[in-house]
Amino acid sequence: MTQPKDLHHLLQAVAQGEISPEFALDKLKDLAYESVGEFAKIDNHRALRTGFPEVIWGLGKTPDQIAQIMEVMRQHNPVVMATRIEPEVYELLQAKVKGLRYYNLARICAIAPPTIEPQYPGILSIISAGTADLPVAEEAAVTAELSGFHVQRLWDVGVAGIHRLLNNRHVIESASVLIVVAGMEGALPSVVAGLADCPVIAVPTSIGYGASFGGLAPLLTMLNSCAVGVGVMNIDNGFGAAMLAGKILRTAHKIKNEL
Repeated sequence: MTQPKDLHHLLQAVAQGEISPEFALDKLKDLAYESVGEFAKIDNHRALRTGFPEVIWGLGKTPDQIAQIMEVMRQHNPVVMATRIEPEVYELLQAKVKGLRYYNLARICAIAPPTIEPQYPGILSIISAGTADLPVAEEAAVTAELSGFHVQRLWDVGVAGIHRLLNNRHVIESASVLIVVAGMEGALPSVVAGLADCPVIAVPTSIGYGASFGGLAPLLTMLNSCAVGVGVMNIDNGFGAAMLAGKILRTAHKIKNEL
């Protein structure tokens, strides 16, 4: 009952006398949030406010806590997602949550339909500098796909072999929003932004030698980019990049519909 369309149908049914106000009140009483044991309060209202439902942060939670939260959330949302789920945690969750799917590289588990058609126009292109950056890039890609966006992937095209990127210019040119993931010195987002006419979301990763300082070096490189139109996420935050890209695409769609 937290999806806007479902809420509209409920209120319309009350207005037409098909259901009683008391029945509607019972459906809506837990709209704001819902407690799960004594350890969590699920924000059932988030999809109505922001367009995206709450997502479970897996690190620091026990498998039993994650399972209980997912079972409550699946009553309100067609897609329930948990991030930063290690394989051994998924093995335990699989026995507790029916229909759970696991995206190993992205470290995401989800309750979701077998296929999710894109709900919004536009192409979200995600580019990674190296193979070692793929866990963060895939976190962004899977998050975006589960959220209803059309994703285009381009992996292992870092600046050490720039011809690999230039041979795939069509990925940049066809994108509505770009997410560029890189570790080491973090130069790739600046290069991509110099070729792109759309927003570029840069994601530094913690991949690199000692002087990379666990991702701090690429973070500072991206913040100091000389290319315009680059926004920078925190280190390894592929999920946050996908959510920002999704909001950009949703806003563009909303504006187009209002014209």
